[in-house]
Amino acid sequence: MRNLIDIKDLSTEEIEELIAVAEDMIANPKKYAEICHGKKLATLFFEPSTRTRLSFEAAMYELGGNVLSVSSAGSSSAAKGESVADTAKTVSCYADIIAMRHPKEGAPLVASMNSTIPVINAGDGGHNHPTQTLADLLTIWREKGRLENLTVGFCGDLKFGRTVHSLISALSRYSGIKIVLISPEELKLPSYIQKDVLAANGIEFHQTTDLLEVMPQLDILYMTRVQRERFFNEEDYLRLKDSYILTPDKLKTAKADLSILHPLPRVNEIAVAIDEDPRACYFKQVLNGKYVRMALILKLLKEAGTL
Repeated sequence: MRNLIDIKDLSTEEIEELIAVAEDMIANPKKYAEICHGKKLATLFFEPSTRTRLSFEAAMYELGGNVLSVSSAGSSSAAKGESVADTAKTVSCYADIIAMRHPKEGAPLVASMNSTIPVINAGDGGHNHPTQTLADLLTIWREKGRLENLTVGFCGDLKFGRTVHSLISALSRYSGIKIVLISPEELKLPSYIQKDVLAANGIEFHQTTDLLEVMPQLDILYMTRVQRERFFNEEDYLRLKDSYILTPDKLKTAKADLSILHPLPRVNEIAVAIDEDPRACYFKQVLNGKYVRMALILKLLKEAGTL
C-alpha cells in the first residue's frame, strides 16, 4: 500500500508530476469535479488545525468525494485509550484514504503499518509535514518557474518546525540550492538534519542570527512562528517568541522578486502591512495546498486500485 509519511517517499519525478497535475486542476477544475465520486477521505486530526484539515476536506469535496472527520483527540476513542494501530484498522473499514495529524512523532507511520488504505501524514509532532512541503514546492514553482538554483532563507523556529524540516529535505535533492538558516541559538536546525540532509547532499548552508545581514541574498524567505506548543518551559517561549518580526523596513534591501512564504498560522512574525506587498505569497500557499492535496489524493487512490 502506497502512503505518504515523509516527503522522501516521493521521488523528484513524482513531485514534479504532482505539481503538473495540480497546475492542470487550477486551469481545468471541471475536469476533476467528479473523479472521486463515492470515495471517502477520513481526516483524523488529534492536534489542532485549521488550514490543513480544511484543505484536505475541501480537496476531497472538489474531487467529488466525501469526508469523515475527527477534529480532536477528545472527540475520538483515543480519549478512551485506543491505540493508533487499532484506530487505523477501524477507520480502514469505513474510508478509502486517511489523512492523519498527531502530536506524537511516528504516529502516522504506525497507522500506515496497520491500515489497509493509504495514509497521508498531515503533520506528526515536530517531525514532518510532507503535504505542506508539496504546497510550498508548488508555490515556489508557480512564483519562480523552477525548483533549482535558489537561495532559500528559513527564519524563526528551525528546531521544532516540522514544515522547515520537510522542505529542507525536499529542496536538498535539487541542484544549485543554497540554504540560509536564521534563528536564535536555542532554535537552530537540529544537527542531525544539518549532517544527514544538508551535508550528506552537498548542500551549501550558512547559519546566522541576523536576518538583515542575509536579506539581499535571498530568493525565498520562509518565515515561521515560534511554536508555544513545542516548549516545555513558558519562560523560554516568552523570551524567544519575538526573535524575528518581519516589517516593511526589513525588506528595504530584499530582492524585488523575493517570495515570502509562511506555513501559517501567523502570530506576529510577519507584520500585517506586508500582506499588501506583491512579494507576500503565504495566502497563495494556502490555495496551492488545496490543489496539491487534490493531486496527491488522486495519485494514492489510483495506486491503491480504488479509482
